Amino acid sequence: MHHVLLDRWSQGTSPLHRRDARAKILALLVFLVVLATTPATAVAVLATYAALLAAAILIARLPLGGVVTRAMVVLPFSLTFALIAWLAGEPLRALALVEKSYLSTVAVLLLAGATPLSLLLGGLERLGSPRLLVLVAQFLYRYLFVLSEQAQHMRLAASCRDSGAGHRRGSRFRAATGALAVLFARSYERAEGIHRAMLARGFSGRFSLLHAPRFGARDGAFLLLVSAFLILVRLG
Repeated sequence: MHHVLLDRWSQGTSPLHRRDARAKILALLVFLVVLATTPATAVAVLATYAALLAAAILIARLPLGGVVTRAMVVLPFSLTFALIAWLAGEPLRALALVEKSYLSTVAVLLLAGATPLSLLLGGLERLGSPRLLVLVAQFLYRYLFVLSEQAQHMRLAASCRDSGAGHRRGSRFRAATGALAVLFARSYERAEGIHRAMLARGFSGRFSLLHAPRFGARDGAFLLLVSAFLILVRLG
């Protein structure tokens, strides 16, 4: 599943993984700003942004094909708005909409794949993001694993009971809807148990890191160099 794969990617040891989450978040914000303000006719500039992202993916030792493929999830949405712009007589704007939305998605995937979630959310909180929002994001992400685990257990149990041969399509649909209801009921029960266990262990509404990361000179240099390069490309 996508969240499991991202979690595996984020455990790497590349130079990009070792940079402080705050530096990478701020670098992403600079990239998104310069990308959004780049004219639709600046094809060479957009190609430079794409080359920079490809280089960063290789430096982070992430699978280039995996990141590029998974970023395509945004294309159905961006193509819809691009079609509207194309029919309105603005083909350059339509093309730029697809390119910018896709590059933005690749950049976000790069950040998520090169930063463990706990450090990423901790960096957002230290940069001033609301703690409640960070806490909700942490729970949403972690409970995806609870949901996927329950789904795998139910799929294995169903496979052991019946191969599914000879069932009509309608009966399969009813069985699937019933299984979905059971899945959410079991996941809710499991989540309640996890919450009680967290409270029993002293959870106070905040996830604490064992080792608080420090924003060092290398992190500052990384942010400065990336920001300067992006601004120079944009102005050039």
